Amino acid sequence: MKVAMWYNDQDVRIEERPTPKIGPGEVLVRVEASGICGSDVMEWYRIDRAPLILGHEVSGQIVAVGEGVKRYKEGDRVALAHHVPCNTCHYCLSGHHTVCETLRKTNFDPGGFVEFVRIPTINVDRGIFVLPDHVSYEDATFVEPLACVLRGQRITHMQPGSTVVVIGSGIAGLLQVMLAHAFGAGRVIATDLNEYRLEAARRLGADIAINAKEDLPSRLRQSNQGLLADLVIVCTGAPPAITQALKSVERGGTILFFATTNPGATTPISMNELFWRTEITITSSYGGSPGDYQTALDLIGAKTIPVSQMITHRLPLAKTGLGFQLVAEGQNSIKVIIEPQK
Repeated sequence: MKVAMWYNDQDVRIEERPTPKIGPGEVLVRVEASGICGSDVMEWYRIDRAPLILGHEVSGQIVAVGEGVKRYKEGDRVALAHHVPCNTCHYCLSGHHTVCETLRKTNFDPGGFVEFVRIPTINVDRGIFVLPDHVSYEDATFVEPLACVLRGQRITHMQPGSTVVVIGSGIAGLLQVMLAHAFGAGRVIATDLNEYRLEAARRLGADIAINAKEDLPSRLRQSNQGLLADLVIVCTGAPPAITQALKSVERGGTILFFATTNPGATTPISMNELFWRTEITITSSYGGSPGDYQTALDLIGAKTIPVSQMITHRLPLAKTGLGFQLVAEGQNSIKVIIEPQK
């Protein structure tokens, strides 16, 4: 089969590799669509392990099932979870599935930018989600990123009527905007440095879209009866965004750090000014649990989160390299989807 082998963001090669063979309890899926995630273009995170086959926002059709598989059959249209938890450890039992050691070690074989992918037994057990007939393969690639966003907002305990600021309007930020709006936020404000993304934020539900170079705290007070934000969600790892978030949260509010920074990045914090008598909560979120995946699929299926409006590029496997360049540049693209069967 053909695979897109990643050497770096500017060097993605189409190569041949044997189609995976499945064993008992396993499933083989023909990949129909695979989204390029912002994390896929974080070279620093994986360059020492290159070459790699990436891709984890995957949907497709089951073409073979191993001995003992009862819940799924050939022809099922599915979305896939690449990381799955054990559901029995201390972390899972306390609701922190995404810090489970099993979740950190599981994956499907070999990755999403391929023609066929093998789903190991543990992923078959808790990482396959059958698509309703009306959910397209393209829309299903958003199940994984939306599951991550769902988990993040769930951790913050956002209340209806809250003022929510999303710093960074890439894919994750735009999904945060859409979900906060769907969850009943009173006002959703998006920021970015890129006007193309700011316009996308306006189109997808942001009440206000502000260039990140502006004085965000002042703009908030002007438009929010003198108050800052109840919830600030940071969807970029740029250190100035972190500093901006710390200055934009209201007393009793919450900051969710959703994106990672580059290695070694630090931000000075005045403990007295930020925490003493302010009751500010700072938290973080990573990944999504199986329950988050199912909820994400339900929201997509109900059109509550109209993810198809985010798709800007659909490319065949042969042009995966172009897709990586588009996402890495982060200019005039929102969601780039690879379609290996085209």
